[in-house]
Amino acid sequence: MAATPFFVTGDRAADEFLRTDPLALLIGMLLDQQIPMESAFAAPRRLADRLAEVGVPWRADRIAGTDPDDFLALFARKPALHRFPRAMAGRTRELCAVVARDHGGDAAALWRSAPDGATLVATLVALPGFGDEKARILVALLAKRFGVRPPGWAEACAPFGDDVPRTVADIDGPETLAAVRAWKKGQRAAGRSKADPTAPLRTAGPASGSTRGRANP
Repeated sequence: MAATPFFVTGDRAADEFLRTDPLALLIGMLLDQQIPMESAFAAPRRLADRLAEVGVPWRADRIAGTDPDDFLALFARKPALHRFPRAMAGRTRELCAVVARDHGGDAAALWRSAPDGATLVATLVALPGFGDEKARILVALLAKRFGVRPPGWAEACAPFGDDVPRTVADIDGPETLAAVRAWKKGQRAAGRSKADPTAPLRTAGPASGSTRGRANP
């Protein structure tokens, strides 16, 4: 899986796993909710290591077929792979089951076969644990970091295809990681989401309008 520099977790092995293994990337995206981004994306490498300890290879079908209680034990072992290990262990197995059953065990088939951006977003939204925003962020990540750009990708993932440092899709090194952190902090302070414009609405003269400011990436 070719990619531009990928720097998210601060752990070289974990970042390389995300860069080279589509299933790891997909699971990292799944887990990126209600915990720090860096922890979510470090989890696939840790999970793969824990599975290897019990003889389970890193394959979608084998992960999906793991005993639920045994899998939960791996997920919950300290340091736990997620703040909500039971729920996210279940979703991880469900996600792997879909990849194994519907895509021949090949996570990259999800985007490799997409004829356009809208279809790719719809395919990702249908996955366990994925909503519309998460799907759009993954489309932006695939485009910006991996060169996966089906026709209409930017429109389909808007606003995450722009050059504002909003999400994991915009990180390629320590500087952009810091920029994303700072941008998110500013948005939270202003009561805004990742999809909201950076600058507030402004009124000039007798007519009203809006401007969208952009932070430097």
